[in-house]
Amino acid sequence: MKHHELDQLQALARIGQDLPHLMPRDRRLQRWVELLEGDPHRVLSTLHETEYQPARARAALRCDNSAISVAFGDPLLRAVGLQNDTYGEAKRFFQLSDRQLHNIVCFCHFGTTVSAAKTARYIRAKHIARGQGIWARLCSIFD
Repeated sequence: MKHHELDQLQALARIGQDLPHLMPRDRRLQRWVELLEGDPHRVLSTLHETEYQPARARAALRCDNSAISVAFGDPLLRAVGLQNDTYGEAKRFFQLSDRQLHNIVCFCHFGTTVSAAKTARYIRAKHIARGQGIWARLCSIFD
């Protein structure tokens, strides 16, 4: 184990926040799916009414044991720039639109809880397994 002074740790943390480009978006999403699939029976909490929140309140939304908190629990995703487990940070880090993230984490799609496996399947089907053609890109606009 390496020991660092507080100012050294803060410098390391700042460096880590600028690194999402080192892991492409598809790989970040794939890593999230792998984390969820690692405990497929885990029951995750969903976020409440994300679509009705003002932008600032929506960005700050979070809850313990959400799909987003699973991602934030991963040292690798944190090392490449995931800063916290809020809705706004997940949207930024995974480069998702409000509609796309809403469909992943909102209670109106799954109820108050959802299995990690179901969340992983959804992310994989909608954001990873898609083709790269023009039709896939047009469809992603409306996700």
